[in-house]
Amino acid sequence: MPLPRSAAEDGPRWPEAAPAPAPAPASSPAPASSPAPEMALTSEMAPTSHKVLKSLLGAWALAACSPEETAAVEAHLTDCATCADEAVRLREAVALLHPEDNLDLDPRLRSRVLASCLGRRPARVPLPAWAAPYDAETARLDALLHDIGEAEWQAPVRLRWFDGERPVGRDTTVAAVIGHLTAVDGLVARTLGLPDPLGDPGDLGDNSTGSPTARTEALWAARSATPPAAVRAEWREQGRALIRGASFAEESAAELAVPYGPSALPVREAFLDRAFECWIHAEDIADAVDYPYHPPSPGHLHELVGLAARMLPSAIASRRRSGLAPPAHALAVAGAPGRSLHLEVEGSGGGHWRIALDSPAATVPPGTEVAHVALDAMEFCRLAAGHVHPEDAAAGQSGDREAILDALYATASLSRM
Repeated sequence: MPLPRSAAEDGPRWPEAAPAPAPAPASSPAPASSPAPEMALTSEMAPTSHKVLKSLLGAWALAACSPEETAAVEAHLTDCATCADEAVRLREAVALLHPEDNLDLDPRLRSRVLASCLGRRPARVPLPAWAAPYDAETARLDALLHDIGEAEWQAPVRLRWFDGERPVGRDTTVAAVIGHLTAVDGLVARTLGLPDPLGDPGDLGDNSTGSPTARTEALWAARSATPPAAVRAEWREQGRALIRGASFAEESAAELAVPYGPSALPVREAFLDRAFECWIHAEDIADAVDYPYHPPSPGHLHELVGLAARMLPSAIASRRRSGLAPPAHALAVAGAPGRSLHLEVEGSGGGHWRIALDSPAATVPPGTEVAHVALDAMEFCRLAAGHVHPEDAAAGQSGDREAILDALYATASLSRM
């Protein structure tokens, strides 16, 4: 680092530089060969001696030199091995003073700050635990949208899911994905008595209260010319309204049924479903615009995995009714024990679940297991999102092969557009 300058440096910066010549009288024409005043000033300002250039190495290492000084120092370093070695040592020292840290904030910072604040002063109107993953995932996706440029809203995005028999997909854009989230979140909003982005039931026919796919198509048709800022604002404001609605609602509201076309989920599980889809589509967008994105926090990821595990018995039964899976070995009446599969989800956010194979209403006490499947938490979530074919999932397996395939295919069938 450079030493403090002496008082002598309050005068001319480089003592060896010759004083500038007195300006010529205004009436005297400059000789044709004389350089322009600006060029003469620049050449006279640049230091030239070894001693002065060596004294500037510290400032150069800190990037504190003027452009003229920088050019002079770097030209000198190509000819002076001693100064070049010193410059390398100084640059290494500066690197120790200023480590190159990632400037992106930790995606979990918001959750940690809120948890710390709420631990000191609980919220007057607390957020239900089942709504916390949705709150976190919508905030993370909104941060991503804040960082991308307007042109990237038209970046191509491939939506993927599993239709029960095979993987399918739909090519769309970032803006259309946010519209899709808005349309499906509207099902939860309508159940809580909040405004639906598709309006009243009479405005758009059955699509206003129909399946997620039908609602998405209707909203895409109605918002085809909406600018990106308005697309983001509508989705974000609806998300905030859902969080407020969940916080102020009666406890019984958690059990209200949210229709998803032919099926339904209680509000508390619909919020987890919306958090899961928000995360999956945020990753789709992040891949499209080359943006770093991380999984949910372990606690929230465990909740999302648990939702998928709880939905598996009904998904297995639905596939059998549709002829997509072989019939159950034995029908179990409600409350009676039946065969089960041990689902082990490994890693952060994982856990253990017993999945009923013969009937969604059957009990699964210890000793009823006929198969065991083990997957990493991220692999399980990708399978549940329809991003991995059931037979390609990286899963450890033992026991009844038919039961294992039933569970894997049912997991992929949980996905939808």
